[in-house]
This record gives sequence, C-alpha cells and structure tokens, in this order.
Amino acid sequence: MKTHVRCGTLFSAVDQEARPGQTLVYDDRGVLEFVGPTAQAPKAAPGEPVLDHSRHFVMPGLIDIHVHLAYGNAKSEEDIDLYSPLEFRALRGLFFAQKLLAAGYTALCSPGDAGQVSLSIRNAIRAGLFDGPRVSAAGPYITARQSLTDWYPTWIGAPSTSIGRLVANRDEAIEEIRVQAKNGVDCVKIALDGIQRRPDGSLIAAFTEDETSVMVREIQRLGRKAVVHAIGREAVLYAARAGVDVIFHAFDLDDECIEAVLKSGSAIAPTLTFQRNIIEFTQDREPASTNGRVDHAQRQYERACKNLAKAHKAGVTMMAGTDTGFAVTPYGEWHARELEIFVDDLGFAPAEALLAATRTNARFLADSDKVGRLEPDRAADFVALDGSPLENISILLDKSRIQSVYLAGKHMALPQRDYDPREVTDKALVSWTDVYSQARVAELRRDKPLRRAAE
Repeated sequence: MKTHVRCGTLFSAVDQEARPGQTLVYDDRGVLEFVGPTAQAPKAAPGEPVLDHSRHFVMPGLIDIHVHLAYGNAKSEEDIDLYSPLEFRALRGLFFAQKLLAAGYTALCSPGDAGQVSLSIRNAIRAGLFDGPRVSAAGPYITARQSLTDWYPTWIGAPSTSIGRLVANRDEAIEEIRVQAKNGVDCVKIALDGIQRRPDGSLIAAFTEDETSVMVREIQRLGRKAVVHAIGREAVLYAARAGVDVIFHAFDLDDECIEAVLKSGSAIAPTLTFQRNIIEFTQDREPASTNGRVDHAQRQYERACKNLAKAHKAGVTMMAGTDTGFAVTPYGEWHARELEIFVDDLGFAPAEALLAATRTNARFLADSDKVGRLEPDRAADFVALDGSPLENISILLDKSRIQSVYLAGKHMALPQRDYDPREVTDKALVSWTDVYSQARVAELRRDKPLRRAAE
C-alpha cells in the first residue's frame, strides 16, 4: 500500500529551492519511493490514500540538536541534579519529547543527561512503546573540576544523580567513555569549560589539549560522536584541534579558532536561543536579574553574534539547537527561534537556516541515513505548514501554522496535556528571593505597602 501526498510547495532540503506542484509517495514502512513533480508521480491505485496538502508548504521534519530531555524546564541547577529520581525524569522526559513532535520537530539530540534517562526515552520510542521524535542520546557529561556541572562545593562532591560524571584523571575519563559506549550512547559529551575564569576574565579549559585529544580519539574509535560544551576561546581551540564532531556554543572563538574548526571539519551549534530568552524573559524580581546574569547574557550574546557571524561567513558548518529544558527554553515552545537568530543576527538566508535545522543537523544523528531530506529511500518525516518560512522564518514559531506532522509516514496527533510545574519539576526548597533586613523592609515599604498580618 502506497500513500500519496500532494504538496502545494515542497522544500525537500536536497537543495535550497522550494518547488510548487510536487508529490511524495511512500510505502507502508514510511519510506519514500518518489519525490518530484506531480505530473511525473505514480498514479494512486484504487484504495491507496491521497493526502491533500496542496495548499501547504511541505518540508522535512525539523531537528533540534540540543535538547536536554532530563532537565524538566528547570529553574535551578538543583532541580536538574537532585530533586527527582531518575525513573521519574525518564517518564517526564518522554512527556516533554512529545511536545517537540507536536511543534514539528521529528528528531532531536539529547547531549548530556543524568544516568540513562535519554537512552531510556530513545529506546522506548524505538521499540514502539510510545510515539515520539527520533532521539539521539548521550549519557552524563565528562566533567573535571573546572567544568560545567561541577557546581557543588568540594565538601559535598558530585551527586550520583548529577548530569555530570566527575573524573580525576584521563584513565577515569577513558573508563567512563567506555562505560557509556557499552550502554549504547550515540554521542559522548565533554564539559570542556564551565564558569571558572582566570584573573584576566578568560574562561579556563577544564582539560588540557592533550587530555581532550585522548578522550575524543577514544570516543570516535568506539564509533560514537564527540561533542563538547565550550564557550571560551581556549576550550574551543582545544576542541577543534582534537577534531570533535560538534562544538556547542563557541561564543568566544577568534580567527585562530575559526581556522582550526575549518581544518578539522567540526561543526558549531551556538544555541543562542537560551541567551536571548534569558535577556528578554527574565523578570526584574528573579535571581537571574538581581545577580547580574541578564547583563552577562546580553554582553555574551552581542559578542557571540559578532564572532559566529564571522565564522559563518568563513564557511564554518553551523547546526541549530536551543539548549531546551530550562524554564526560559521550555519544550515545544522556542525551537525555531534559533532559526530566527540565524537569519536576523548571523547573516543566514532563510533557506540556509532551514537546511541547518534539517539536512545539516541530520548528519549528526544516529538516523542520519534516514532523516533530514525528502528523497527516495529516506523516511517520510515531514511537516505541512500554513505559509512559507522562506518568506517569514518566524511562522515556524506559530503553532497554529503547523497543519500536520508525519513521522515515518504516520500522522502524529498527540494529545497536548497541561501540567503543574510544582508537581513535575519545581522541587527546590526556595521560599524567598530576598533577605529582609530592617533597611530592606524600609526600602520595600517606600515602593509599595507590605502585607499586614491579621490582628
């Protein structure tokens, strides 16, 4: 049994062109057999379904290369690491993965989560137990003392439920890589820097260049993709020289870094949506505002856009991801904002941005031979839109424009349930966001009368 899809306009992602009057034909496995002009398409046999998207813009399912399925729309690092058992995080992550599918994202990479949370979600979907997007999964970050994820004081240490696995030397790092490969990860993530800086303000690489190269070689020897978190110049340079597959962020890269990235063929996935949302959504009363994080994000965003636009112009491969999983980047909401940023701030044409979120991202995924383009022998993963993102990239953020989502030819119509964050994620025992000294209370009373206790 074949299924025939009449497309008003088709963007196949084979090239940058969108063509009118096209047809897709796929078999009962959800594998494409024909993609081309309707006039040349096979005729539908009696009883074969014909899907009418003749008024719609049809394109491959979108891909987000940076979604943390275990984070749960977290408001704090403690919410990510401590307050929910791994079993609940897996169930919660599956619920949130379905929100991406409803937003037109048929595949994702979850690059670094606690335990085997993302692996379990991936395996459950692959086994057909649940509907959900295609998932490529990592285990915990490989972390050192100057890395992301080693947030806690040394007298507490790294919790076993953390998203990072703290290693003390290269032998421990290699052993952790081998364990993760045995567990079946698609990629291994190294936290190559964090938040610790030198007196001159530069971010400190958590591993030496030699240590980085040893880890990357082992990851790739085991047939996995090597990815790194690297914001600072030093970490980006080490990552590029080691030949990692993807560098996340790379905000502080310079000309030497760009040259090294081009030489190695590494890709960069900026995830600027996270920074942009911190800047625009954080309310004045929230800790991220009062502790200076918003101002820091603003400076970082401006610097990153300048540096990454230069990298794009030089020919560096860019992938689209959002760092979804935080309170400012909730699942199913802001994924296409990265494409807006690519167009508005990095100098991409709309077609280039669409290719980044389809064909280019697909090269990194475990299902790279099946997804990212609409052509024969690939999966019938596609979305039908009301309007053309080539004319206005922002329509991808408008859920009312998403008419249909198909995964392996199957129409995805998942119920969209609301949830209470207090029951799902918000477990940190925070009761106040201020310290109420007499001076602070007097200041607040000048601005607004405070609530009085009943007498």
